[in-house]
Amino acid sequence: MPDHMDDLEFAVEHDVPIPYIRRISTYYQTLGYGKPYRWAQYRDVPFTPLKKPLSESRVSLITTAAPYQPDKGDQGPGAPYNAAAKFYRVYTDSIEGEPDVRISHIGIDRKHTTATDINTWFPLKQLKRLAAEGRIGELAPQFIGAPTNRSQKVTIEQDAVEILAHVRAARSDVAVLVAN
Repeated sequence: MPDHMDDLEFAVEHDVPIPYIRRISTYYQTLGYGKPYRWAQYRDVPFTPLKKPLSESRVSLITTAAPYQPDKGDQGPGAPYNAAAKFYRVYTDSIEGEPDVRISHIGIDRKHTTATDINTWFPLKQLKRLAAEGRIGELAPQFIGAPTNRSQKVTIEQDAVEILAHVRAARSDVAVLVAN
């Protein structure tokens, strides 16, 4: 290796990305689905440029985080996977204050992630700061909850339609989707 390569500070060889796609495909097979999960993959992906600067745009926040449900078991940071806390319909809630949303219903890597910092998976505080600084125009008054029910058909034909209707009703120019 050339001498100048020593200065690049590469990570140690065992520090590699977690192979999520392979792990989730294997997980679905062990649940008894037979064939591996088929990830949504399209030949053509539409791109729509902004019609006005981001600093003048209204922004909607879309999240897969679930509203806290006290009767559904442990949902706090570090909680084990909790299927009871899942939700199956699109919801909206006010951005005022600090909404109580959780991610115990999401199949995340709980060995390496604790979910203790809500700002890493629900960036409402950061978006409010960006709006106050004038970097984005303003936030829509409600955030939108997108279910993670594992059905591409329901997601495309029902949930996406409802989410788009909420974004349009809020007169948002941009939507930020934070999939947990």
